[in-house]
Amino acid sequence: MLTIGDKFPSYSLSACVSLEDGKEFQTITDSTYEGAWKAVFFWPLDFTFVCPTEIIEFGAKNEAFKKLNCQVLGCSTDSQYSHLAWRRDHKGLNKLPFPMLADLKRELSTNLGILHKDAGICLRATYIVDPAGVIRWVAVNDLNVGRNVDEVLRVLEALQTEKLTPCGWTPGEQTLN
Repeated sequence: MLTIGDKFPSYSLSACVSLEDGKEFQTITDSTYEGAWKAVFFWPLDFTFVCPTEIIEFGAKNEAFKKLNCQVLGCSTDSQYSHLAWRRDHKGLNKLPFPMLADLKRELSTNLGILHKDAGICLRATYIVDPAGVIRWVAVNDLNVGRNVDEVLRVLEALQTEKLTPCGWTPGEQTLN
């Protein structure tokens, strides 16, 4: 599995970006949001139970990520058409402000090393990638355990201070000298 200090792999993936007719899909690459931090999170499957709770929470916190010059990107091994159908079907997903990437060929998830060994679907992996494309933080949860979006934001802010942050640090608190 790729980890901190590794270069996030190159990718070019179809994504569901809208519910508007004729504007549903876009190709997103590793250079689409050049100069921005990226919070890239993976979920196992569309039309499941834990996944929408996380996706909806990333959507609800999207503005906080944007204020930190960070683009949120969600991804699974489902197709962009499955993402679109799920967004249309689930009212909590129909106004998502970030792309849902389709890693249908499993190239990105394989390059990252985050496919479940038996199920062949993505683990609940979350990456914070700096503007140079370097992985600065990674967390991976088992299939049945949802992640904490507030923790992703906290770590992003800690990384952006470029200072030492103590255990339990929260934004606005003192860093270490």
